[in-house]
Amino acid sequence: MKNFMVVGVGPHARRTHLPALAAGQAAGLVGSVCGVDLLGATDVLVSYDADDGPRSLPVTLIEPFDSRLRALPEAVRRALDAVVDRRGIDAVVVSTEPAFHMVYTRWALERGLSVLLDKPLSVHAGCSVNPEKAEAILTDVDEILECYRQARQRFPQVMVTVQSQRRYHPAFWRVRQCIAEIAAETNCPVTSIQSFHSDGQWRLPHELVDLSYHGFNRGYGKAAHSGYHFFDIVPWLLAAGETSGKELDTVDVHAQVTRPDDLLAQLGVQDHDHLFPGFAARNAYTETELRAATRSFGEVDAFISMAYKRDGRTMALGSINLVHNGFSQRGSLTPAHASLYKGNGRVRHETHTIMQGPFQAIHFHSLQTLNDGTPSANPHALGNERHIEVHVFRNSKFRPRWVKYAGLDFGALTTASDSEVVLPTQESSRRRATQEFLEYLDGRRTREEMSSELTSHRRGATLMAGAYLSMAQQWTGASPVATLDFGAAPEPATVPVRGRLEAAR
Repeated sequence: MKNFMVVGVGPHARRTHLPALAAGQAAGLVGSVCGVDLLGATDVLVSYDADDGPRSLPVTLIEPFDSRLRALPEAVRRALDAVVDRRGIDAVVVSTEPAFHMVYTRWALERGLSVLLDKPLSVHAGCSVNPEKAEAILTDVDEILECYRQARQRFPQVMVTVQSQRRYHPAFWRVRQCIAEIAAETNCPVTSIQSFHSDGQWRLPHELVDLSYHGFNRGYGKAAHSGYHFFDIVPWLLAAGETSGKELDTVDVHAQVTRPDDLLAQLGVQDHDHLFPGFAARNAYTETELRAATRSFGEVDAFISMAYKRDGRTMALGSINLVHNGFSQRGSLTPAHASLYKGNGRVRHETHTIMQGPFQAIHFHSLQTLNDGTPSANPHALGNERHIEVHVFRNSKFRPRWVKYAGLDFGALTTASDSEVVLPTQESSRRRATQEFLEYLDGRRTREEMSSELTSHRRGATLMAGAYLSMAQQWTGASPVATLDFGAAPEPATVPVRGRLEAAR
């Protein structure tokens, strides 16, 4: 069994990584688990809820340091090295503020420690207003890929995998398979793909400054938080339609965004005075002060258009529209500090519309509301807490044997094998992402069977870097379009998750 260090034990780690590692302990895949976090960010003992009840995690506290550093400060390195040696650490979960992901991953690879890395791979403070900071996102990724290559020469079994749970989600596997089937028969790639995601957390005016969790004060926002999932899954789906001679090589990216200054124009201080009795007593800022304080903050919403090309010709058009200031179920003046990750009104609305020329259209919908404690006759129905649907249309006039329409609901997307039931939920998919990593470390899975190894993430990082480069170039008065290399990424192997889905049909 392998021993784990979790770097960053905030709300996300306590909700996702720590329960998954506890489940790994129960399955005999994980030995001991310890945490590391910044002095002042948490206590030396952190509580979290595991499948078998409440647990506590011992945490080593380290001094805060500048995210611009390319290597850990010597004092921090010595502290982490001491934990590794004392506890016999074999692997690291990196779940920090994203600007620190690369520095911890480099340190782990230098020691031959495998890494489960949270998304996004990298981000830099001010990247939405500074083109050099935006470009550095992709530079970081290329550098860490080289670091990974060198680490594998010294430690052949070392693994870096990225927590991108949609790659483990049976609905996305079904969508990808549908794309591959039509591409194989017609040689037609994906010709357009439109993605939308809203996870509204109503951010009140003074909270733009005072509430830093998933905030905008570092000069980036929605695109670097949940946005990376869509920068990742879109290329993963596009790849299923790429055939010989139709591989994508460049992408043009154009982002339009709203920032806190725009948010205040939509609903300002005076509006909130009318909406919430008691707001004035909590808000310490005038609207003028808020505008000045948030001027260079990052994006709240981002609508991003793409042209995916080969040899200068557009093969597919796309959009990734990311909304933070969207439908929310927050109703209180006071934020839910104890559960900012999910308990502060955040609710998922997600859609993907995919066209494959005249042959196929696929519509993915997950339009949910939060469970209010009232029993639901069907929690998977439209507008309930676990809604998900996939609709597939095929040109049966061209191929009469094609089914012209197939609708897949939660039940149809749930698959089963002899060993497990695979649910089409984000929570289940996150757990399976960690499970895959644990199985690799235990020797039960090969490198070729990994769904989300670091080497397959350059295209996603390219889209994220392009979005920020477009934002930053517009901020400085330059061209709004960023053009980047989009060369073919390695194809994911046929992994057991996909095998289970195929066997279940």
